[in-house]
Amino acid sequence: MINLKPNVRSFFKQIFTVKKIRLLFTFLATVVSIPLLIVAVQSQQPTTVKVLIQALEAKQLEPIVNDFNREKPNINLEIVEAPNDTNQVEDLYTSAFLLGESPYDLVYMDIVWTPKFAAAGWLKDLSDRVSQEELDQFLDGDVNGGKYKGELYRMPFRSDGGMLYYRTDWLEKAGYEPPETFSELIEISQTLQDQNYTEWGYVWQGKQYEGLSAMFVEILEGFDAFWVDPETLEVGLDQPNAIEAVNFLKSTMEKGVSPPGVTTYSEEPTRRLFQNGETAFLRNWPYVYGLASESDIAGDFAIKPMPHAPQGTSGACQGGWGMGIAKSTNHPEAAWEVVKYFSKAETQKKYALKTGYVPSRRKLFNDPELVEKYSYLPELLNVIENAVLRPPIAQYSQASDILQRYLSAAISGTMTPEEAMKAAAKETRTLLKRSR
Repeated sequence: MINLKPNVRSFFKQIFTVKKIRLLFTFLATVVSIPLLIVAVQSQQPTTVKVLIQALEAKQLEPIVNDFNREKPNINLEIVEAPNDTNQVEDLYTSAFLLGESPYDLVYMDIVWTPKFAAAGWLKDLSDRVSQEELDQFLDGDVNGGKYKGELYRMPFRSDGGMLYYRTDWLEKAGYEPPETFSELIEISQTLQDQNYTEWGYVWQGKQYEGLSAMFVEILEGFDAFWVDPETLEVGLDQPNAIEAVNFLKSTMEKGVSPPGVTTYSEEPTRRLFQNGETAFLRNWPYVYGLASESDIAGDFAIKPMPHAPQGTSGACQGGWGMGIAKSTNHPEAAWEVVKYFSKAETQKKYALKTGYVPSRRKLFNDPELVEKYSYLPELLNVIENAVLRPPIAQYSQASDILQRYLSAAISGTMTPEEAMKAAAKETRTLLKRSR
């Protein structure tokens, strides 16, 4: 034991009174506990999950986002608004991933982005998170459009598909059933034009943009032709049936069934022609039904699967949007909670009732409340089940650009269909070979 002199003991007693010792321990405890308190507070804060979505749809999704945040207080879903041009949104996602640490935990994807993003390694594989039994509840085209090389990278949220709109009143008066083949479509159109029912018979999207590629995959399917086989990467654009498909489109203008300006039309100009009673037939997407039902032709039109040639089958270009998880996210489990919420039947029903967008769950097409508001849904299910995908390849954007350029040249007359499709096929093969 250490013996201290009396004056030293007195000095230490003055310094280390009981009160001061207590204060010292309190101070030390406070210093130690501050970091622990900070960690505890942070752990109680909700995890923020971010996703980039076009501004218009971001507004439409606000009620869904608010409901999610109420139901999942430990997660804060935050939508970052983007331009309404889908190409610009794709570019923003691409730039974010290329720069490294993307600020987005989720990716809200058009169906044709999936193979590109998956091939680049920007998406998490969701295959182990969802059973086949659950996937069977969705439209086949929506599920297949979310896959790349057999793995699932995108869960469906809302669907889309191309179809034929037609004037039921005019066909009934002229004594015709709706056309099943392309030749019947031309014949009925010319008859209705000759009898002064309408100025034009058939309108479609011929402008040089993605809608041209979407429309053309339906015509290819109708002629038993193909664009690119995703398994073998074989290109079929220069095959006889594909060239015949281009000749059909060109013939609609040569025969006066389609207006010359159809080569500049996107979805909206064609919709207005149909709604204004200036054409008997229209190729377009489901959104037209709701708008036309509130116009002067309400009750005088219907929808059906696209016509086809005798050797082909009807095809509806599969469109739609869904959710994927960014591979770079630090919050994969929170992100998956959002994906599950958006894919729920209750969520999709609520969104469909509010916006008129087509759900991706099959059972909702016969939901009584939805059918009461959108009577065409059971009929639409029959149409959209004939889904045909644009080629799910990593180089889709470049391949579509090639097709658009040469198909536009063919239908506008600056190249023959045979010349254009041979050039398109050659350039597409070069693209795919280089990409390998």
